[in-house]
Amino acid sequence: MKSIQNTFSNFFKLESSSSIILFISALAAIFLANSALKDLYFSLLNSLAGISIGSFSLTKPIILWINDGLMAVFFFVIGLEIKRELMAGELQSWKKSALPVVAAIGGMLIPVVIFLFLNPSSEGTRGWGVPMATDIAFSLGILKLLGNRVPLSLKIFLTAFAIIDDIGAVLVIAIFYSAKIYWNYVLIALFIYILLILISFLKFNAKYIYITFGIIIWYLFLKSGIHPTIAGVLMAFVIPVNRKIGKLKFAKELKTIAKDFKSSELPDVFLNHQQLEAVNRAQCLVEKVQPYLQQLEHKLHTGVAYFIMPVFALANAGVEIFNTQSVTINPIAWHIGIALLAGKVIGITLFSYLGIKFKIATLPEDVNIKMIFGVSFLGAVGFTMALFINTLAFTDPTYINAGKIGIIISSIIAGISGFIILRRVLPKT
Repeated sequence: MKSIQNTFSNFFKLESSSSIILFISALAAIFLANSALKDLYFSLLNSLAGISIGSFSLTKPIILWINDGLMAVFFFVIGLEIKRELMAGELQSWKKSALPVVAAIGGMLIPVVIFLFLNPSSEGTRGWGVPMATDIAFSLGILKLLGNRVPLSLKIFLTAFAIIDDIGAVLVIAIFYSAKIYWNYVLIALFIYILLILISFLKFNAKYIYITFGIIIWYLFLKSGIHPTIAGVLMAFVIPVNRKIGKLKFAKELKTIAKDFKSSELPDVFLNHQQLEAVNRAQCLVEKVQPYLQQLEHKLHTGVAYFIMPVFALANAGVEIFNTQSVTINPIAWHIGIALLAGKVIGITLFSYLGIKFKIATLPEDVNIKMIFGVSFLGAVGFTMALFINTLAFTDPTYINAGKIGIIISSIIAGISGFIILRRVLPKT
């Protein structure tokens, strides 16, 4: 249990601290889009970049390299997190996952109902999937501001709920926001994927095989009409979880290494040859005991949190608030904003309450329904994933900008409200 808490604590710190950089990137994007640099900003995002090898050429605007390419890595890490949680985390059993599952269902269903009620037949109906999403980095970052007053079980509830929310977003993107599908590319991709399943079943940890085939599958999905970020999620599920040595053997050999390290003479500054050898042996041992899936997740998570997500925010949060008159009067901004804020709060709180009332789920001992209500506002902070779905749902720049405004305003209101409510309802110590 202690190791699980330590793992979660590290994840919580990483996500919450990266939210600061994400927030700064979003502010920078809004500033650039409404400053004298706006033409340079938008022209840079729409400028073409690509690769060309012989007769092969792939050229796209930079904004699409970010949204289709870098975000595939983001979804790959999400897939690794989902797989880990399903195998050994908060989603591995119904008893552990019941409350966040029920809350996530409400948090995805009610926003869609509210959006369609507000926007029953207009051209913007395609944006129904936008208010479904929760931004795990921002929501955990706000929770982090409340310090040690937040019970661990409440942090785990929010994390598990957000991960389930991500699963829902992935399914929505795959099913509803893919273009016309070219099945010949899909069939080739599936054939390669089956080969990878076989390689994974044989517990073959060869990263270059997974990288090479992963890029090929990503390209095939790109050409097929299925959004290429889905390839990232699928690739995560073929990554093996085996380790090269067992835990007991690891502990035994590590003890021997530590004994060798201590037995040699200890210089004041530098390590001697025997100590360096012991350190190298320990590093090799650590690599062997870590499941391959966890190795990849650990190595990629920092890059995703501190580079990919901020770059995505910088590229996608830029909206002309003051200069685009059509945005301010476009009802899509209001529909998405209301559906995201009200839908998440009502859906998460109501479904959690009903789940507990009908004994489908149980409330942790150190958490009450008032805390769930406060966290439901944090669930309405839908920044990264909502912006991403917004770019898929709309092609008209007016709708895209209106959607961005709705997402940004409702996320700000939700974050501030959630912080104030939780500050009042959480225990003082």
